[in-house]
Amino acid sequence: MTRLVSAFAHGPALITFVTVGDPCPAATPAILDALVAGGADVIELGMPFTDPMADGPAIQAANIRSLAAGTTTADTFAIATGFRERHPHIPLVLMGYANPMLRRGPEWFADACADAGIDGVICVDIPPEEDDALGPALRAKGVAQVRLATPTTDAARLPAVLDGAGGFIYYVSVAGITGLQQAAEGSIEDAVARLKAATDLPVAVGFGIRTPEQAAAIARVADGVIVGSATVDIIAAHGVDAPGPVRAYIETLKSAITKVKS
Repeated sequence: MTRLVSAFAHGPALITFVTVGDPCPAATPAILDALVAGGADVIELGMPFTDPMADGPAIQAANIRSLAAGTTTADTFAIATGFRERHPHIPLVLMGYANPMLRRGPEWFADACADAGIDGVICVDIPPEEDDALGPALRAKGVAQVRLATPTTDAARLPAVLDGAGGFIYYVSVAGITGLQQAAEGSIEDAVARLKAATDLPVAVGFGIRTPEQAAAIARVADGVIVGSATVDIIAAHGVDAPGPVRAYIETLKSAITKVKS
């Protein structure tokens, strides 16, 4: 978890997402290295799943490609372990759904995360009210349970979202699936201010951020900028040749965020 603290210590962090095994498990390490080379401060690894209900068409298609290539949970942890050996200081956050995380038990999953050098976990379909399903096992191993807040998270429910949360708060800036919408900047600013008044954790904003201009706008009001579908689209277009284009794209986002920092 100390890697996550460090990632947010020097201004807004660039958080990037890719689906493990897209286009195939052998291609993922080079894509992850390209994210780091482009300037990513935190990397979210999407665990492929057959029914990614919170994700839009781009990430749904990435899940299909990954599963068609035979990607397994063992592949996910092997790729994470290799990444940690190459990049000891860049935080890794697993993002996915309860079924692959819990099918062998929460303790098994938490142990595997700790052994692979995973810093945090985002489980989309375990609500805070069901934290006992996974949260205690993760926290016992020092793995952050990164929680999601949305435009519909009201003052009555926010304490439950924050209870047991770690690493950062992922603010989902629109009520919908990933990749299709961009919320108004003013509404994001108000939401981030409300969250920051309630927690000392960094607040990172995602859903619908694609351009350097959008990334810079979010960086002015939030502690982190999360980009997923746009990178996944590049991987879809270039396949195993994606590392170069991915690095070039991430560099444009990092440059825009760095200018905000300065």
